[in-house]
Amino acid sequence: MSAAAPQEPQAWSSRHWWSVIALAVAAHFALVFIFGAKNGRPVRPVARVPFLQLARPNDELIGLEDPTLFALPHPHDFAAATVTTWPLMAPAPLRWTTPPHWLALSSTNVGQSLRQFLNTNQNIPWELNFQPEPQFNQTAISSPGTHTQTSSFRLRGELTRRALLTPLVLRNWPNADVIAPSKVQVLVNASGKVISAVLLPADYGFESANRDDGADQEALNLARAARFSPARELTVGQIIFNWHAVPLAVGETNLPPAQP
Repeated sequence: MSAAAPQEPQAWSSRHWWSVIALAVAAHFALVFIFGAKNGRPVRPVARVPFLQLARPNDELIGLEDPTLFALPHPHDFAAATVTTWPLMAPAPLRWTTPPHWLALSSTNVGQSLRQFLNTNQNIPWELNFQPEPQFNQTAISSPGTHTQTSSFRLRGELTRRALLTPLVLRNWPNADVIAPSKVQVLVNASGKVISAVLLPADYGFESANRDDGADQEALNLARAARFSPARELTVGQIIFNWHAVPLAVGETNLPPAQP
């Protein structure tokens, strides 16, 4: 018996292919028709969902990363807000003029100011004399009757406000020439006692030549023995002794200085 030969599969005909395609298209339309008419479940709106937003270029946090924010002027630093609020002021022109404002003049008061000035200011003649007054270099000589015949003293400065309690007895001083005054500066305490007496130098050169040592020592002794009225504080002043010179006797010389 002989083996049967294998049979080859037969290929689909075009009619077979078109039938399969028509069936697939019909199934697709059937599915669309069946499931397309149904409405889906409504979508719930989304609310309160966190979202991410990138920072803007002019944000303060982005500006803090700039290294020149505090080192150099920056348009976004803390002073930029105050600078932008300054009012803009236009500079004044260098040359400007204002319109004249004329003052009202009353015809009834014309010349009144000049008349008042003439009535209150008298015209006193004034001579232009630029020559200095003459300065005399010698003491004036008065008549013999005007000189005092006894020695005297006078107080100067703050001592004139305090009364002298002990009288100062001055004697005439024998000398062949005029004796210059003896000026003693004293310091008086509150109780009226002289605690310091200093002989002052002469004011002029010719007085130094006419000083007498004995008369100056006598002036110091009298000044130290003086007593004044009490006061609240120390007093500084001067006692000026004007000595009256008398002629020396025959064979007599100037007296030696008195001992203190």
